[in-house]
This record gives sequence, structure tokens and C-alpha cells, in this order.
Amino acid sequence: MSDTEDFLSGSAALFGETAPEDDRIHYGPLLLTVAPKEGKANTLLADHLFSPSLLLAELIERGIISLGGKTVVELGAGCALPSLLSATLFEPPLLTVITDYPDDTIMKNLSNNVERNRPHYNEKCTVHALGYEWGTDVSKLLALADRHATGRADGTVGFDAVIMSDLLHFDSSHDVLVRALAALLRRAPTARAYVAAGKYTAPRVCEHFVQEAALVGVVLEEQNVDEGWKGALEVSGGGLDREQLGVRKGMSRWWVGRWADC
Repeated sequence: MSDTEDFLSGSAALFGETAPEDDRIHYGPLLLTVAPKEGKANTLLADHLFSPSLLLAELIERGIISLGGKTVVELGAGCALPSLLSATLFEPPLLTVITDYPDDTIMKNLSNNVERNRPHYNEKCTVHALGYEWGTDVSKLLALADRHATGRADGTVGFDAVIMSDLLHFDSSHDVLVRALAALLRRAPTARAYVAAGKYTAPRVCEHFVQEAALVGVVLEEQNVDEGWKGALEVSGGGLDREQLGVRKGMSRWWVGRWADC
């Protein structure tokens, strides 16, 4: 484990982010697992459900993040709670593409989560899982978005929403992460990026990402996190109860991104 990963693991533990013995998480109709603690799943922290994913899921459930009828991609999704939850809602995205690092262990768990929960997706939503390494060619991802976005009068390509949950701590990868964001986010006034981080990620690291995004034209504005857990769906497993959900939500930050010139 690198010094950065070791520091993050220690810092996350201080915020109650240690991996519980029960790796099965129930959120509403969803049953999710995290990847086994081995190989890239360990070094890329795909073996945890971190607090920012819970915050984004609650915001999606409450409609504060509205994804109905949109094309959505999640980067570095892990167990993919926010994006998979969106697919179950009454007004779901038109398309949800869930991505993570193309490692066999990571992708096997992600694919299992996608297929296990397929009976719960709204029929209006198409769900795909693909391996994707940040900063590499996005043509396969854009082709999916284009296929499900027929009738765009402005001819723009890309996704209406990009979800990034707890990725900012990979500070040495900010350049390729920003490159992926810029390549995938549709250049339109309504396109949005939803970015969340744990408070165990140093403020200077978060600010560096905000600055890097600004250099490619994406403005990230930090949003308030209200107190207490406000979600109505039942959540269990992973050591979670309503009090713990509120605590972990409060240990997160989030931003909404948009193109500065649109």
C-alpha cells in the first residue's frame, strides 16, 4: 500500500469508515456487495462503501439530485450505490452507465451488483457496466450516450450527468480524472457533474481538484449538507443504522459542476 493510501485508510478509520464484517448493503430494493479486499480492489479502495456514496444516494432518493430522463455515467463506482439507486426510482435516468477500473475482481463485483438488482430497475432505464480507466479513450462510453440521446436539437454529445463519489483523494490522478470529466460531460447548459468527497480527504486536495476542473472550463460549486439522515428508504447492513447514516452523511462534502461557458 502506498503512503497516500495508508494515510487515507488511517484517516478514514477516524471517521468511522472501517470495513464492517457484513459486506452486504441493503438500500431500498437494492442488495449490494463490495469487492473482496484483494489486488486492485484493495489499492483502489473498491472494497469499501464510503460515506460520500451514502450522501449522494440520499440526495438522489430525495430528488435534490434530479436525474429523471437523463443520461448518466458514474466514474470509479465501486459498488455503484448512487447510480444503481437512480435506476430504481419512479422517474429514473434514461441511461445509467456504471464504470470502474478494468480489473477482474472489481468488475466482477460491479457486474454482479448490476445483474442481481436488474429486476428492480425501472423499465424506462437502461443500465450498463463497463470497465474504464480514467483519462483513456471514452468513445465506447460516448457511443452509449449518443445511442440513448436521439433527438437532441443541439447535436451535442456526452452525458447529462457525471457522478464521482469519493475519488478526489487520488490526488495524483486529478489530471486524468478531470480529463475524463471534460470528455464525458455534455457541453450544454443543463449538464451537471455531481462530486462528493469524505472529510478525511484534505481540504487542499479537494481545492486542487476544483482548480484543475476550472482549468478545463468546469465550475464546481460546493453545496450544503443538511443535518441528519433524511432518506425514507430502509437502509441496513454494513453496520448501518439511521443514526450512523446521519453521522456518515455529515462526514461528507459535495459539489455541483457545470460548464462555465454554457
